Amino acid sequence: MNGTETSTAAAPNARVFGSDPMAAMLRALGMPYIALTPGASFRGLHDSLVNYLGNVDPRMLLCIHEESAVALAHGWTRVTGKPMAVALHSNVGLMHATMAIFNAWCDRVPMLMLGAVGPVDAVHRRPWVDWIHTASDLGALIRGYTKWDNQPASVPAALEAILRAHQIAISEPKGPTYVCLDATTQEQPVDPAIELPPLDRYRASVPAEPARQQLAEAAAMLAGANRPLILMGRVSRERAQWDRRVALAERLGAAVLTDLKTGATFPTLHRLHPYPPGLYVSPEAGHLVRDADVILALDWVDIAGTLRQACGGSLPKAKIIHCSLDQTLHNGWSMDYQAMPPADVFIPASPDRVVECLLDALKTATIAAKAPPAARPPAPPPGADVIEGRLSVQAMARITTERLAPHNPAYIRLPLGWPGDCCRFADPLDYVGFDGGGGIGSGPGMAAGAALALRDMKSDRLPVAVLGDGDFLMGATALWTAVHYRIPLLVLVANNESFFNDELHQERVARIRGRPIENRSIGLRMSDPANDLAMMARAQGAEGYGSVRSVAELERVIDEAVRKVRAGAVCVVDVGVAPEYSRTMSSTLLRQIPSAT
Repeated sequence: MNGTETSTAAAPNARVFGSDPMAAMLRALGMPYIALTPGASFRGLHDSLVNYLGNVDPRMLLCIHEESAVALAHGWTRVTGKPMAVALHSNVGLMHATMAIFNAWCDRVPMLMLGAVGPVDAVHRRPWVDWIHTASDLGALIRGYTKWDNQPASVPAALEAILRAHQIAISEPKGPTYVCLDATTQEQPVDPAIELPPLDRYRASVPAEPARQQLAEAAAMLAGANRPLILMGRVSRERAQWDRRVALAERLGAAVLTDLKTGATFPTLHRLHPYPPGLYVSPEAGHLVRDADVILALDWVDIAGTLRQACGGSLPKAKIIHCSLDQTLHNGWSMDYQAMPPADVFIPASPDRVVECLLDALKTATIAAKAPPAARPPAPPPGADVIEGRLSVQAMARITTERLAPHNPAYIRLPLGWPGDCCRFADPLDYVGFDGGGGIGSGPGMAAGAALALRDMKSDRLPVAVLGDGDFLMGATALWTAVHYRIPLLVLVANNESFFNDELHQERVARIRGRPIENRSIGLRMSDPANDLAMMARAQGAEGYGSVRSVAELERVIDEAVRKVRAGAVCVVDVGVAPEYSRTMSSTLLRQIPSAT
């Protein structure tokens, strides 16, 4: 079977089993795919997807690891804005998936996860395996980082649970939900006349409108501000909303900051966006926060931490307009809710709707004279392209950006340390986003999912994922899924043969303690022997290149890989980069790592 696999038509059969209407519910909800790693606990659902629905709407996407299945769904939703279904086998499959589920939770990405267990009735369990793969409360494994979970005990209850899980997942703030299906319930015969709930009578909620008084107060603050600042956080990927955000900034003459924890939210080369994005607000951009008199935060990730970082531990003098629904999601298990956000005006509403309302309110308002926008700082002077026989990350970023620019790239992921001046985003699809939870191993799966969405959209975008070597190594088998389903994708790996982010932490600790910083790499370098990433790519059926270690070779390989990806291939380029980003980059990142003292 290959990426064009189809199922053999089943003979006419009047018998219907519990998992058949469950599969039909997924189709009714508009699920085009269900990502999965096979498991006996959902063998009934598997049969229904193949033999009852014909492996169409949803179509199964076979993944080698459950973490890759969830990451694939995460990447797909990052592009489409719609949830994908995922099937997870019993407790063991769910345990594999937990890191990727946490990523989706932190990234506020909707997802409909179907687990399975049992048989719950012990009389029906096979010896040994059914016992170790059954739990009385499987949802407890992930309850701290999902919006809702349920373990229904009948087919009608399962249909309602799937419908409710879908509704909750897509309601703002969005996130993953989980329904655990009993194996016996899936496999029991049921009345063929069983009906799905009438979906048109169970519509998902829409966010409440922003309160008029809060909007009026915010509009007056912004109109009267001399140095307004907008922090663009978790907002819609829709082009119309992008244009509204640009219009609001221009109407106010407001400076804008973005970061790389979210996808592209504002044109990074716009005159009102003076500093390149990063995972943190750079020390150079911090003056915009300190000097602002009004700050509009549109669901900015960790606004309190950002403000304190920019202001040396204090809050800024500016009035804060905080727009977010995020506080309705917090349950206290994880600290992903960040520090307590300050708010002089708190608008608990969709940031996209708030932007629309503010634009309308400011149409006829008198806007205060603004201080001249900050001048765009010059790009940092280029360092050496090659350091001890390996490319610098700056050289890799510059060459990649320049070489891919004519091919309309959609950057799915970027690694830690990627220079912000190479982030030239002019469209929502120019950068898809980060992983959400700050773990490692999700990159290849998210890349495959995002590339699938771009392919299905018939987009002319070139799907590009730039990953770190640790991220690639932990999730490399996700590339098999991309190859199997003919999903074109270009992956560039910034391979410094190290868990280098931790080297910076170890250097920080050693400096504080007056100990040798030369020892920072011990236990962190992945060399002797070096991993052959190109061979790993070829083992999954992809094209593999590298290790690339010169400017000319990188230019040549990128050009060749682009041609092959345009022809439908998955290509992986192993770029050997220096363990040092550069002294400038290292010192910048070290300043962003808090001291333990």
